[in-house]
Amino acid sequence: RMDQALLLVRNELPAQGLRLGALSSSCHQCLYQYLAFVPPSNGSLGKLGTAVVMVDTQHPLTLLLNSSVGDRELCKIQYHFGEFGNYSLVVKTLSTSTKTVSCDLVINEGPINSYLPILFAFVVYMAILAILIVGRLLMKIDAVRSWVYKKLNPRETDRLINSELGSPDTTDSISSDPTPRLWSTASRQRLRSLDTFRGLSLIIMVFVNYGGGRYWFFKHESWNGKTSALLSRFVFIMGTSISLSLSSMLRWGSSKQKVLRKILWRSFLLILLGIIVVNPNYCVGPLSWDNLRIPGVLQRLGVTYLVVAALELLFTGAGAESGTLETPCPALQDILPYWPQWIFILMLEVIWLCLTFLLPVPGCPRGYLGPGGIGDFGNYPNCTGGAAGYIDRLLLGEKHIYQHPSSSVIYQTTMPYDPEGILGTINTIFMAFLGLQAGKIILFYKDQHKQIMSRFFMWSIVTGIISAILTKCSKEEGFIPINKNLWSVSYVTTMSCFAFILLLLIYYLVDVKRLWSGAPFFYPGMNSILVYVGHKVFENYFPFKWKIEDSQSHAEHLTQNLTATTLWVIISYLLYRRKIFWKI
Repeated sequence: RMDQALLLVRNELPAQGLRLGALSSSCHQCLYQYLAFVPPSNGSLGKLGTAVVMVDTQHPLTLLLNSSVGDRELCKIQYHFGEFGNYSLVVKTLSTSTKTVSCDLVINEGPINSYLPILFAFVVYMAILAILIVGRLLMKIDAVRSWVYKKLNPRETDRLINSELGSPDTTDSISSDPTPRLWSTASRQRLRSLDTFRGLSLIIMVFVNYGGGRYWFFKHESWNGKTSALLSRFVFIMGTSISLSLSSMLRWGSSKQKVLRKILWRSFLLILLGIIVVNPNYCVGPLSWDNLRIPGVLQRLGVTYLVVAALELLFTGAGAESGTLETPCPALQDILPYWPQWIFILMLEVIWLCLTFLLPVPGCPRGYLGPGGIGDFGNYPNCTGGAAGYIDRLLLGEKHIYQHPSSSVIYQTTMPYDPEGILGTINTIFMAFLGLQAGKIILFYKDQHKQIMSRFFMWSIVTGIISAILTKCSKEEGFIPINKNLWSVSYVTTMSCFAFILLLLIYYLVDVKRLWSGAPFFYPGMNSILVYVGHKVFENYFPFKWKIEDSQSHAEHLTQNLTATTLWVIISYLLYRRKIFWKI
């Protein structure tokens, strides 16, 4: 099957059977998992002991063979099996006097190259991009543009040419390429880089949610480690947008009370939409309140938006965003005016640290951050997520949180755990607040591109250094490992580091040099709520999904997932052209 290989174990030892175990390199401090018993060979009948097992191909494996007599370790092999490969492991005695055992791995049938569909898809999309670029350049040539518009609408073109009112100037203005006008100076009061950043994060999120071609590296990490971090970038840019939108509303005369009511209403709608989307039982009968999942992505976004927007509204002083306030330290002039907000955020982080490392969890060590299951040598199987999991199960109930966490595959955890739980929301607020800081930089240094980009770069350096300290530049051995399931502090600082860099690059290309219009990501970024909700609601409907002939084919899954994702880009483009935007 997909992400598996076939392994035939041949035992040529006459007097002892074999016990085969395996350990994945991605499973930190795990126990070997029993795979099969291989009977001893029968020399008189000339029959070898054999066993056939399926082995994982996602990560390198360590195979351990122990003798059934005395449980003696015979050999240990580290190998990264290839997908759909066929292998044999031959165990035999090299010397009867020394009883030396050899274990030889033989490739019977080579694995397939499962990455070719990705390469093919990349070539196709690059070809489409090249065609669009060439077409755009050709449309700038007057003769080509006139010929194209004449072919598309010959009657209208002839009327304009032959009309008394028709003149070269009039014809040129009507038949000019409409696309540049969408990117005119008059319409650039809204920073396209922010919508491009949001759209890029959203489209990758849609692709991953649809399956990502069933490639393991597009999935979330089982526990510790860096992931595609799509939601984190979305949270970051939400914080940036909060700063700009609230500033705009207050500048246009809206009272703080009116803005606060809008914040409360929008947060309520996000949470309500999230509960509806995350419990899609509308096709199989009435929804049962007994197993309603309460946390979710939109729910967390709603709570985060409420806290960060209210914090920005209540504690922003007059003159702070315009840079008119004097500060004793010029290097911190975009930070010090907002010291009450920083104190509030730091207090939230202290609460997270205290609950995470000091809260007693029954049956678990204090400060436990592991996945439970077979991790940590199987000592804490029911401690998945430590305090974070315990708080969710205590306050929400086991049936009201996510039942199939990403740790259940590698670490074989059986406890429900929700990656969008209560405790992790604190650090989501921290992530959005760092995005809010990016928005304040844009407001404070308005039109000072070098200052804005240098501040983005400095923030990426600061957050990167904090991450290096917290993680000790290690996946597993740091003080606080990078963990998306827990939304650990190091996860937030690491993702913020990359977010500042990515925002810097997009801001430079789109809003400073104007080398890129932001297309096609700009369009879904302008309709992010509609695209997110729509892709969740219609994910099992044609044309976003259809019956696949070979369910074990990466190529077919990748084709389906890329088609569905591209359709949402096209839909968002058509909505943009018709000025249809779903705002809440």
